[in-house]
This record gives sequence, structure tokens and C-alpha cells, in this order.
Amino acid sequence: MPVRLYLNSVGKSFVMHLQDGISLPVVSNVDFAVETGECVVLGGPSGAGKSSILKMIYGNYRCDEGQILVVRGPDDIVNIADAAPRRMLALRQDTIGYVSQFLRVIPRVSAVDVVAEPLIGQGADERTATARARELLARLNVPEGLWSLPPATFSGGEQQRVNIARGFIANYPVLLLDEPTASLDAANRAVVVELVDEKKAQGVAMLGILHDLDVRERIADRIIDVTNFRQAA
Repeated sequence: MPVRLYLNSVGKSFVMHLQDGISLPVVSNVDFAVETGECVVLGGPSGAGKSSILKMIYGNYRCDEGQILVVRGPDDIVNIADAAPRRMLALRQDTIGYVSQFLRVIPRVSAVDVVAEPLIGQGADERTATARARELLARLNVPEGLWSLPPATFSGGEQQRVNIARGFIANYPVLLLDEPTASLDAANRAVVVELVDEKKAQGVAMLGILHDLDVRERIADRIIDVTNFRQAA
């Protein structure tokens, strides 16, 4: 299968400016690829650098060395490591999605509109996007009576499911999964597994962090031990 995401000799350190500029290495020589239709999971203990790798791919952190290549087409390869902020924002709209357990709520915007927004941003009409948002909210067992309300008023679990729906609604070639099933019950974990399987069938390349061993075993095609990269730092 074609490679969609490739990390080549990626490294990251943090400089502690309040402690005499001490440099703390996070990861070094990170080198792996994710193919279309594949779900790769980053393994290793807390502090090994898993979240830092996801954040470098999403552009929240700049890597200090190496390349992070996203293959959008045969003649369209973007190196996130040196992408301009405007380019990175465009990639987040049409190429790289991010699903986490935390919802950054938008005041006074209804749950269904929060979920529909990424699909509308990719060019779908409002009616189609709203229908898809309602479908996902129903699958994730968010009570219909909440759909027209702002998610800021919801419980933590309800907000998490709204965020999962928002992350899975759009058509991203690359999808990053940051503990999406944390704190979910068994029924909703099963729904997330179904959503991941559907994205695989669509050819989406997924990279995730999952401490839920049951879900990880069900969706991971490969597990990459991040401690190998940390040891080289």
C-alpha cells in the first residue's frame, strides 16, 4: 500500500529557559512510515515521547531535526517540519485530522454544529454535514436532547463523544488518535473501533496513542515502541 505519512530522522528537545537553558531530549532518530488503510499505534510508558510525536505531526511542536512528510498525491508531498503556519492550517482543514479525549468547546455553539463544522469546512453543504453529525452523535449514544445545546454544559464523557464525532466526520487522508477511548464505556469503545475500521476501509492512514489494551489489540496493525527513539536521544 502507498505510504501516506513518513517520519525521517525526526528529533525533538525542550530548552528549559528558566533553568540556565538546559536542553532535555525527548526523542531522536524517529523513523517510521504509515501506509494508507493502516492504523499504527505508538507504544511505551508515559513520558517516552508519544504525545510529542503526534504534536510534531500536527504542527503544535516544531521538530528540531529530520523530516515529517505527508503524501497528498504522487506529485504533492509536504514537509511539515518546515511548513509555514498558513500551510499548516490548510493541512489541518483538508489533510490531517486529530481526535482526542478533550473537547475545546466553542461558547453558545450547539453540539451538532460543533460536529458538522469540519465537514462544512471541506466543502460539504450544511444539510449534508448536519445529517452526518446527527448520525455520528446517535452512534456514540449522545442523547438527542443534547444535540441543540452547547457542549460546554455536558458531562466529561458526553464532551468526549462529541469530540470523537467531530474528529471522525471529515474526510482526512491522515488521522491522529490521541487516547480517544479513555474513560469511555465498553459500548462506546466498540463504536470507536467500528469508526476506525471504516476509516481503514476508506484508505485513511491513522497513527494513535491508546493505553486501552483491548481497543489497541482490535485496531492496531502495528505497534511502534517509542522507547527505541528515546534511548537514542
